[in-house]
Amino acid sequence: MNRTRPLAVAIMAAGQGKRMNSPLPKVLHEIGGKPMLLLVTDLAQSIGAERIIAIIGHGRELVEDTLIGTGVETVIQEQQLGTGHAIRQTELLLSGFDGDIMVLSGDVPLLTRASLEKLLATHYKSQAGATLMTARFDDPTGYGRIIRDANGFLDKIVEHRDCTPEQLDINEINAGIYIFDAKTLFKSLKLIDNNNAQGEYYLPDSLNNFPQFGHTIALELLDDPVEIAGINTREQLIKINRIFSERNG
Repeated sequence: MNRTRPLAVAIMAAGQGKRMNSPLPKVLHEIGGKPMLLLVTDLAQSIGAERIIAIIGHGRELVEDTLIGTGVETVIQEQQLGTGHAIRQTELLLSGFDGDIMVLSGDVPLLTRASLEKLLATHYKSQAGATLMTARFDDPTGYGRIIRDANGFLDKIVEHRDCTPEQLDINEINAGIYIFDAKTLFKSLKLIDNNNAQGEYYLPDSLNNFPQFGHTIALELLDDPVEIAGINTREQLIKINRIFSERNG
């Protein structure tokens, strides 16, 4: 893919994964015989990322050891204060970076290069300040709903608990995979707060500030929602391993 702007990828990999019932950091559990974090860093390299930064926390020494020789940079999130807080930890490393930042999760190992290249293509074609991946679920209960404007760009994301009856019928959800103009992202992150039940800083809240900086927010619908399946339990680890094996023969 021809690109005119540098691309960095930030991978959220700081979580403990308590429900895994294991001392091993969640992102180091194996999918297809390989730590799932390395599947995600391989994916980032496959789309031509010039910088890859893993945001680490729990079990950081083990994670750093796993990343030796990969060329992946690391930054530490000392406290788990939300996804927005996690991405803010990369700002110092990316100071002066004039390009785009893609945000991935270290526990979502089924994403494909083809899907990310479609996301990038939409981002460049639309000249948006940010582009997020969406998915359609038969049962979107619990997920933030995507509200599109008349031109198909993002109007807003409405959390499930805040939806009107009409909005509850929407089955397009935020898939949690993003590309942002780096400079606008870091300006926007400084404007979000943690006035919510969890007391955390949420990355999607930064999108609310993009229009004031003159940017639209584009959307790219994922073809196969199984690609964004995350892993939080042993049962999910087994299921994702099975899907991975079926895909890769």
